[in-house]
Amino acid sequence: MTGEGRTQRGGEALVEDLDFPSDDTSLFSDSSTPISRLQGNITWWRPQEICQSPVLFPDNINLGHAKQGLLGDCWFLCACTVLLKNKHLLNKVFPPDQPQWGDSRYRGVFQFCFWQQGHWTEVTIDDRLPCINSTLCFSRCHSPTAFWVALLEKAYAKLHGSYERLWAGQVSEALVDLTGGLAERWSLGEGGSEERPEQRPEQRPEQDSDQVRRRRLDLNLLYHVKDDCVLSCSTHSSSGGASELGQYHALTVMEWLDVKMVSGSEVRLLRIRNPWGRCCWGGAWIGSGAGWSSVDPVCASDLQARVAEGEFWLDEAEFMSQFDDVTVGYPISEEGHLKSIYTGSLLKHSHQLPGRWVKGHSAGGSRNSSSYGTNPKFWLKVSDRGEVLVSLLQQRKRKNTEKYAQTPFEDSKNTKHQHYRATALHMWKVEKKRFNLSRMLNKPPCASTHCHAYEREVVLHGQLEPGYYLLIPSTYQPGAEARFLVRVFSSSSISLSALKSPAPSLPLTIDGEWETSYFRGSWSEGTTAGGGRNFLSHWQNPCFPFTVSDDSAVTPGVNVRITLHQSRPDTDLHPIGFHIYKVPEGVSAQSIPRDEDPVASCVPHCYTQDVSLACSLPSGAYTILPSTYEPNCSASFTLSLARRIHRKVVKSQERLGRAIQEVSHISVMQS
Repeated sequence: MTGEGRTQRGGEALVEDLDFPSDDTSLFSDSSTPISRLQGNITWWRPQEICQSPVLFPDNINLGHAKQGLLGDCWFLCACTVLLKNKHLLNKVFPPDQPQWGDSRYRGVFQFCFWQQGHWTEVTIDDRLPCINSTLCFSRCHSPTAFWVALLEKAYAKLHGSYERLWAGQVSEALVDLTGGLAERWSLGEGGSEERPEQRPEQRPEQDSDQVRRRRLDLNLLYHVKDDCVLSCSTHSSSGGASELGQYHALTVMEWLDVKMVSGSEVRLLRIRNPWGRCCWGGAWIGSGAGWSSVDPVCASDLQARVAEGEFWLDEAEFMSQFDDVTVGYPISEEGHLKSIYTGSLLKHSHQLPGRWVKGHSAGGSRNSSSYGTNPKFWLKVSDRGEVLVSLLQQRKRKNTEKYAQTPFEDSKNTKHQHYRATALHMWKVEKKRFNLSRMLNKPPCASTHCHAYEREVVLHGQLEPGYYLLIPSTYQPGAEARFLVRVFSSSSISLSALKSPAPSLPLTIDGEWETSYFRGSWSEGTTAGGGRNFLSHWQNPCFPFTVSDDSAVTPGVNVRITLHQSRPDTDLHPIGFHIYKVPEGVSAQSIPRDEDPVASCVPHCYTQDVSLACSLPSGAYTILPSTYEPNCSASFTLSLARRIHRKVVKSQERLGRAIQEVSHISVMQS
């Protein structure tokens, strides 16, 4: 917290956070949600002004759970359950031993930490909280004297730029922000179409970006982590017994267990908590529902006694029919290791690397595009056979955000999915590090996320044999820009590195397939730094021969693209350029007449990192001479040469996966 003021209360100087002030700028971003109706009615009070003896946590842990107020952030409150279940995670997010009310060190401030793009980010707030008539109007604990939830919510709102920015979101995102781990969404409905192999492709409904294509939930798969993982269920419709929920609401699965019935068979029951703080279910297992008569009375009494305010039981059949999807948060050990939800194994080895898709350089789009090979690439080395999880986490784009948030997309037309690109991960096993990229990309990947999805994070899972693997993260649309983080978790030793060969800084193309070669060279004073054509030493520059095939020259249009990149800082650039010379038949490049005119040039020489040229050349032999403007200017450089080839482009015919629900899990406390 860089900006702070002071108020005098009870003889103590209390801090006021000027970066997140107690006014409408902290409440609203664009006044596009129902809380905009509260303008003018909200006042800000510190906990000791709201009740006589405020505490962070109540003695009864059940009273410490979150209760939703007038803000539609049930997705965040469901994720907060993970902190009450795991003291080591709570201590990470909310560092212990902070001075609170009644402590002589108390100054009205609290520190929190949230995991953001690979590291923990500290957020400091003052404890002035939004109220209506001196009562908290947003989230709070079931205990009226406990304030950890309200303070955490304020810190999360500051991280996002305002309270209003918490109105809609995904439980999976909040879980990752609170744990630094992973979370996946699984389908409960009929949308998990790839999990129904009996349905022939021509029978499947056409998939578009708003339909589900994700793993269908089988609770048996989670049995080995059922006491450790976090489960949240969501409804996107309003049918059946959960009709009171309306659309877009998230709830927490507190526990689930198999109960023996009087008949001798078993029924699986799940205890659900509604963040609204009241029961919203009318099934067979509430109160004196008919279901309890089929269970031993002692067992029934024990289970019914576990139900706290806002909780209810239902059976697996009701659960699968009433909710649309489930978010599964990976358990994290006290040592900080991720535990697989698939096997229960500890994934003790992890690596992460940032990356970026840049238009015209490394934003190659999906496998449907001939520019797919220009996407960023990563080497994954697996030492021993083991379970591996790879995640692709993209950086969210926001408008008008303050200190902690990111810059907006340049393309403001994409309103429905303005915060995320549709992304996917593909992985190929490579027998050796030297390989032909184009040929490899013609083969199917050994693992992938199957489709591009408008999710902040997509996850790839598999059992991998030892060896090298090439990872390629991609956006669905070519030219879509974003920053991202690749994370790998494994049960065996691994290493992760970025592929150093630069991608060509070239316009995206749709005219067939292109094959790119890379050359590294240097201009050295007195030897190979010959300067431009004005100098007799010009032909001392390094030269790079290449050929244009007959096939490439037949089709009209550009068939050669060249980029020269100098390896110098922006503050110390040389003016650079290059010439292309035709090499007569039977003559070596070194024997070209010195007065020969180039057939194409990228001049004048420019003070820039990269210069590029696209041209159409007839078939034949050529050589490229890159140069600085003046002789004896030393520097290293990379030359990329892309030639159009006539090999059929692989069309994966991918369709977009499920779109993120930009309005998902919206809910207001109903009166």
